[in-house]
Amino acid sequence: MSKKTIMILFAVGIGTFMSALDSSAVNLAMPTIQTHFQVSMSMAEWVITSYLLIVSSLLLTFGRLSDLYGHKKIYITGFIIFTLGSLLCGLSVSIVMLIAFRVLQALGAGMLFAAGPAIITSSVPPESRGKALSVTAIAVALGLCAGPVIGGTLTTILNWQSIFFINVPIGIFGSLLAFVKIPEQKKEKPSIPFDKLGSVMIFAALLLILLPLNLSGSQRISTWLFLLLLGLGLLIILAFIAMEQHIKFPMLNLTLFYNRVFTASNAAALFTYMAQFMMVFLTPFYLQNLRGYSAFLSGLLYLPMPIATMLVAPISGIVSDRFDSRYISSGGMLIMAAGLFCLSFLTPSTPIAYIMVCMFFTGIGFGMFQTPNNSAIMGNIPGAYRGVASGILATMRNIGMSIGVAISGALFSVCQSKGTVLYAKRGLSGTLLSHTAFAYALRITFLSAMVVALIAMTASLVKGKVKTEQEKQIERSGQRESS
Repeated sequence: MSKKTIMILFAVGIGTFMSALDSSAVNLAMPTIQTHFQVSMSMAEWVITSYLLIVSSLLLTFGRLSDLYGHKKIYITGFIIFTLGSLLCGLSVSIVMLIAFRVLQALGAGMLFAAGPAIITSSVPPESRGKALSVTAIAVALGLCAGPVIGGTLTTILNWQSIFFINVPIGIFGSLLAFVKIPEQKKEKPSIPFDKLGSVMIFAALLLILLPLNLSGSQRISTWLFLLLLGLGLLIILAFIAMEQHIKFPMLNLTLFYNRVFTASNAAALFTYMAQFMMVFLTPFYLQNLRGYSAFLSGLLYLPMPIATMLVAPISGIVSDRFDSRYISSGGMLIMAAGLFCLSFLTPSTPIAYIMVCMFFTGIGFGMFQTPNNSAIMGNIPGAYRGVASGILATMRNIGMSIGVAISGALFSVCQSKGTVLYAKRGLSGTLLSHTAFAYALRITFLSAMVVALIAMTASLVKGKVKTEQEKQIERSGQRESS
């Protein structure tokens, strides 16, 4: 891989890591932020919810904009907006200001997420795509999983503002690096108009679907309002699909989903992130509430997972460039399912070494899955739609995360109540009863996450053969000779 390509990957990796990190690092600072502004927990949680909602709802829009106006232009704009938003978040003097600037920050993060994989796919030879896309896999995994460690450390040593201020020098450096090193994209069809109505509709639909899912995890929404918002979102999606089929220049080319590899790979991504975040959401409660570990130590216990992903993702990317990637990604999900199965046996006295080994194997499975799956998605669509494809993939990730958190929160609560009644009848009481009920609920929820991981494995398997670039070249040569 040339030095030029490495610098492009580095520039994309920085932006992807920063935007993923910020979505998880802030979580551990929430109690400090709540105390600082003297607000309720429900108000403080909008610092996280607003960011996730805006990022998730605009990924498709930013992906389409990057296809029309250039991936580099959208990516650098996102970098600048994200950096400015980070600075303003750190300078906020009220919770309302912080939430507003988190929305600004999310606009930049959405641009970074949507344009990053498209830049890599356009900038590297097809035969090295899997290896190159492992950079985004590593960046996202490290950002999401190392966020609690970094967020806890900065908040403990400095203050909550440092979580945002640290983005400023990195953002300035990353913006300049991207401007200098990322090549300009040749826009083949600059006259194509942007589908404004379609953009508004898909934004509204995703917002209405994701809002109740995010709020349901903390039980801040009634059942009727949950169903109403979800129903409205689904109705708008149906209207959006009907409209997009009848306009000349749609925001989302629905024919992309006729491609079996593309559709099944995106479905596999959704279920993978759902399974992962069913575990990621509950593990801090186990470590801090049941085991009594500090936020800092709890963050450290997450480290085996991103480390394993960081080690495995480049290898799986290289292998996927040479062999049918569905078997690699499916094998990864089988390993991740095994890791979740082992985590389902956690108790109040489980050794730390056991927890770390389970996290490590879960990270191995995720690393084996993500890069080959991303490569299959980005390598099976026309070049003119790489931005949209990148946006769809990122949307699947965020929807999977939201659904995973919502399901795990609801399922855990139901099972914990059931476990309390069940074990009380068997004579348990006090701390022993609460700990046993907690472990029971955790086991059921993690076993459910294992089932979701196996569904992701199945989706990855049924997508059919994923041809390598060498096989595609041979096929094209044969077609030219026959013609």
